Amino acid sequence: MSAPSTTSAPPSAGPPVPAAAVVAAVKSYGSGDASVRALDGVTVVFERSRFTAIMGPSGSGKSTLLHCLAGLDTLTSGDARLGEQSLTGLSEKRLTLLRRDRMGFVFQAFNLLPTLTAAENIRLPLDLAGRSLDREWFDTVVRAVGLADRLDHTPAQLSGGQQQRVAAARALVTRPEIVFADEPTGALDSRSGADLLAFLRRAVDEFGQTIVMVTHDPVAAAHADRVVFLADGRIRDELSAPTTDAVLDAMKRLGN
Repeated sequence: MSAPSTTSAPPSAGPPVPAAAVVAAVKSYGSGDASVRALDGVTVVFERSRFTAIMGPSGSGKSTLLHCLAGLDTLTSGDARLGEQSLTGLSEKRLTLLRRDRMGFVFQAFNLLPTLTAAENIRLPLDLAGRSLDREWFDTVVRAVGLADRLDHTPAQLSGGQQQRVAAARALVTRPEIVFADEPTGALDSRSGADLLAFLRRAVDEFGQTIVMVTHDPVAAAHADRVVFLADGRIRDELSAPTTDAVLDAMKRLGN
């Protein structure tokens, strides 16, 4: 009598690959007695299609963490990853290509070219990469940031809030895997800051964008899905579905 046939279960797909991560990340500046450890063994994962805020006191390592995640700075030891790609040991040319092709950036300084119109500034990453414009996606992003009637204006003809929205649209026009935002509302008034944060929130909810934002502002952090708190180069706390009051309480605990 033949043995009964068996069918093996399909292999598990396993957990999804995160958008970005650092593992045992150490970043030191200087040497000897003057050495400063900005990151002290940090391990943290950033999931896809989520909005994560990074907070902490001045000197906590939050901007250093962002810069190492984005390949703008290199770790002393440990590993930084973009999806399945390790950034460790990559040449500057390879890192430049990764940043151009797979990342978007929004900084406190708008970094717009003054001689280009808003439309030209938004398209700039595509032009530099020699990529064609997806007109439908461009129009979607422009509508989302409310700039349809300002595309022919140069930065000097735009308010600070409008300039930052141009920068945010530029970060999204390439459909990056992840957007890194470093104090993006720091130079804006409260109304312009609220408009920008609402756009970033929409980018996650409607477009499935992944955003990692450094901020010192509890109101800004409350727009995120998750807040990671650093102090002295280490992860000290974390909040999901944060509120402004919960973020303030967590920052007070860090201070104590």
